[in-house]
Amino acid sequence: MGHAVGDVLGLAAGVAVSPLPIVAVILVLATPRGRLNGPLFALGWVLGLAALGAITLVVGGTGGASAPRHPATWVGALKVVLGALLALFGAGRWRRRPKDATQAQLPKWMAAIDRFTPVKTFGLGLLLSAANLKNAPLTIAAGASISSAGIPVPQQIGALAIFVAIASLGVLAPLAVYLVTGRRAQGILADWREWAARHNVAVMAVLFFVFGLKLLGDGISILAA
Repeated sequence: MGHAVGDVLGLAAGVAVSPLPIVAVILVLATPRGRLNGPLFALGWVLGLAALGAITLVVGGTGGASAPRHPATWVGALKVVLGALLALFGAGRWRRRPKDATQAQLPKWMAAIDRFTPVKTFGLGLLLSAANLKNAPLTIAAGASISSAGIPVPQQIGALAIFVAIASLGVLAPLAVYLVTGRRAQGILADWREWAARHNVAVMAVLFFVFGLKLLGDGISILAA
């Protein structure tokens, strides 16, 4: 299982560094129902990643690697496609980024977070993980790598669980700070929110491009081997 986990650690880190979901969970925690809605948002996030990864495992089956510790050819093709899409999208976002970071604007729906019901908050966490333009391709690529690693199903599930845990650190960190420090967390989380809001577009553009190139390179290496 070790080599399968090693293959997806970088992808998990790419999912964890997601400014927009981090801003969203901080805004959720700042609402009057933050102690309830914060954990629900995190639960939706975790379940979204786990469900998308599990679907990929099921679709990929247990055909195993094409050679010992070498991913199957279809994984290479999938990574090439996903990598190319991410790199192109990242380059486009970089060209459209605000020249002045102080002029960066968050999505309008974030202004309504304080009115979200627990169900809507849970759904928001689900969408920002499983339906995110960056996180979904990285999660699918991770599931594909695990599926084709030639390991038994229980180990596949274990590798996916490790991926989800690492990929959730960015969202779980503000929640942990809030639950542990209470009101003292407001200043810390406000600083995090301000930085992430200002640099969201630029950071996301770089992450799209870098991880797109990584997936593209990994896919080409698999196909060329």
